[in-house]
Amino acid sequence: MLYFNENKLINKTNHATYAITSPAKKLLDQVREKIRYKHYSLSTEKTYISWIKHYIIFHGKRHPADMGATEVERFLTYLANERHVSSSTQNQALSAILFLYRNVLALELSWLDGFERSKKLVLVSLPRETDTFSNS
Repeated sequence: MLYFNENKLINKTNHATYAITSPAKKLLDQVREKIRYKHYSLSTEKTYISWIKHYIIFHGKRHPADMGATEVERFLTYLANERHVSSSTQNQALSAILFLYRNVLALELSWLDGFERSKKLVLVSLPRETDTFSNS
């Protein structure tokens, strides 16, 4: 007789009882599965997977469940200031990260609601540029 107990498949026979454990799915496989379940397009799947990989690698391959608002904000700031991506690209990265937290990890955290979509690219002036303009 087979039955589940605490995420393990238990095989109980007259002679022995032993657990058959299935390997846990990798995070990106879980993302793919959820995207396909929701019938998102293949291009969306590829894009979300790419952004989630970038996010995880940017933070030293830490698991997203161990990260929070600070890490999301740091990643988006990096995209804007170091990679000079457009606001629509920032929004795309944010959408992928929010999908990961809300739909895959099933974490409804209050900080997720605090993120707003970027409407325009924010340019930060460097101190040298500020001095040049003020001396004119």
